[in-house]
Amino acid sequence: MDKDSNILIVGHNDIIESSLRSFFRGQGYTNVFSSSDIALNAAIQASVYDFFQKNKPEYVFLASTRSGGIAANEKNGAEFMYHNLESQNNILYASWKFGVKKLLYFAGSCIYPKESPQPMKEEYLLTGALEKTSEPYSVAKIAGITLCWAFKRQYGLNAIVMVPATIYGPGSDADMETAHVMGALIGKFSDAVYEGQKQVTVWGSGEPRREFLYIDDFVEASLFLMEHYEEDQIINVGSGEDITIKELAGLIAQVSGFGGSIVFDKTKPDGTARKFLDSSRMLARGWKPKVSLEAGVQKTYAWYKTRTYKGA
Repeated sequence: MDKDSNILIVGHNDIIESSLRSFFRGQGYTNVFSSSDIALNAAIQASVYDFFQKNKPEYVFLASTRSGGIAANEKNGAEFMYHNLESQNNILYASWKFGVKKLLYFAGSCIYPKESPQPMKEEYLLTGALEKTSEPYSVAKIAGITLCWAFKRQYGLNAIVMVPATIYGPGSDADMETAHVMGALIGKFSDAVYEGQKQVTVWGSGEPRREFLYIDDFVEASLFLMEHYEEDQIINVGSGEDITIKELAGLIAQVSGFGGSIVFDKTKPDGTARKFLDSSRMLARGWKPKVSLEAGVQKTYAWYKTRTYKGA
């Protein structure tokens, strides 16, 4: 990619879209289009075709147009599935039709079976049943992967697929109704400290294990793959360490200075027992994460506190 390349980032103004947008603009790229900035509804075919015809994007970063944590998936399964299917269908077809040079599609670790062996290798895709709470979203993302493969094989579209661990960092969604676990917990503990609460309640048993990828590492990995990866096979990108939700809650409590009690609400769903990516193929290519989980949590907490309480 050159500084004057036409770059399109498709998302829903989440941490992925905003961080890629900030990176490119901060590095002096002059033709960066962000779907949220230009109000491009990727689910509307006519709008997508009109944009591609007028602006001729050369490189496309295709993220989810709807996503969220367990609560959001349970509540909005139809919306998550429909909107992502429509959006990725339109973007991929337009990318082929209007001659995009390369497209990077972002999947997620929920594409792997609920009972997948750990760590999860790329070849485990489509080898078992999915976690029910996120199944509509997961099916949409698997459909997107398959569509990338199909367009590449039939039409030669240079489409590649990254499977990142759960992404977090400054810009994370901390809304309890929509956030993934990291953002939700940072919001909960930060608010508890600020409001003087003596107890924080965490969904589930606390036993599931999750892997997290700091946003700066995600952006670097995305650029690395856009520049250096051409294979059909999906590729995992993780931090190489996972943690139980109980341990994560303890870490965030420590970082935030929360001294009260932590209660686990076992009436709420846990989701998949463990989601830990085998990132050996990515690591073998020379990329590696730089930000540890503790450092990433500290950075994210500092951002949330400053944004929400003006540094209080």
